[in-house]
Amino acid sequence: MDLRDSIGNQTDVALSLSKQILLTESNNSNLVFSPLSIEVLLSLIASGSKGSTLEQLLSFLKSKSSDHLSSFSSQLLAVVLTDGSASGGPQLKFANGVWVDNSLSLKPSFKQVVGSTYKAATNQVDFQTKAVEVTNEVNTWAENETNGLIKEVLPSGSVDRTTRLILTNALYFKGAWNEKFDASTTKDDDFYLLNGGSVRVPFMTSKKKQFVCDFDGFKVLALPYKQGEDKRKFSMYFYLPDAKDGLQALVEKMVSESGFLDRHLPPKQVKVDDFRIPRFKISFGFEASNALKGLGLVSPFSNEADLTEMVDSSAGQGLCVSSIFHKSFIEVNEEGTEAAAASAGVIALRGIDIPTKIDFVADHPFLFLIREDMTGVVMFVGHVLDPSQAN
Repeated sequence: MDLRDSIGNQTDVALSLSKQILLTESNNSNLVFSPLSIEVLLSLIASGSKGSTLEQLLSFLKSKSSDHLSSFSSQLLAVVLTDGSASGGPQLKFANGVWVDNSLSLKPSFKQVVGSTYKAATNQVDFQTKAVEVTNEVNTWAENETNGLIKEVLPSGSVDRTTRLILTNALYFKGAWNEKFDASTTKDDDFYLLNGGSVRVPFMTSKKKQFVCDFDGFKVLALPYKQGEDKRKFSMYFYLPDAKDGLQALVEKMVSESGFLDRHLPPKQVKVDDFRIPRFKISFGFEASNALKGLGLVSPFSNEADLTEMVDSSAGQGLCVSSIFHKSFIEVNEEGTEAAAASAGVIALRGIDIPTKIDFVADHPFLFLIREDMTGVVMFVGHVLDPSQAN
């Protein structure tokens, strides 16, 4: 399996998911989520599915088979998602978990994939009489795996006596900018909102050269993180539409053009005349099943779901995915970025001319993402509509 092709497919899925979530879930608020976290969770569900449910998951994830998905996830864990803090790179944590009711046992084939490929610990629990305790246990796990950033990935009441399995995924990233901003130069200025108003927020600035490029209707800024001794290279990208209300049109453009990200990267550092980006902090959670259904992934959530490869016995016949909860956090400041995400699936009974100088003033709504550049893996996506919001 070609890793780069699989990552290209992963990126296409990530951008489609981004558009759906940005358009349907944000409710005019700042937003951040990890498409990678959701895709890994769906891959885990696929490895316990068969029939039309598996076919739909494979089609959605643009993969040939559940073996391909498992191989891809295994390579991601080995190549991209290992901690780099010991050698001076970003701190990374990536973990999966499975909680299964005491009345059931995982099929040996599913248990093998869960443990060896996804490195997930399996926990036997009592959903029948201790649903609240299990909810707390899963939430504590997510909080621990994300250094305290993600609290309550499972909302109260989301687990009950009909729950049979919970599959979880958590991702944590903390990177320092390669070139930190001088906090003494941060100044308040106007940020223009989609409703025509404006707010005063702190903007970071720098006189140093930046990786910026001007494209047709938008600009792209890349801010590299300090790298470790391995070959990985993590960067944060800012996609700034020229028009103050141009964010939605830019998102549409990104999704409609395959390979968009690779074709719109700033190739070199240039002098920047006016350079300002706002500090921001976003915490965002949502239930992802409606967004996934809106993109055609319906079978796993329906009465026709076939998740019979997960558990032994006839109990597997009545399983479906009742909900997928996702929560993310990101903070961008003068030092760098701290970001985290957790997903929990509850399964219940039923070339371009580069100018010598350029401006980059992110004083109106923009899109951002965090990406590993050697492979192209997209880890986080979001948009900033109002940096003064503390959501």
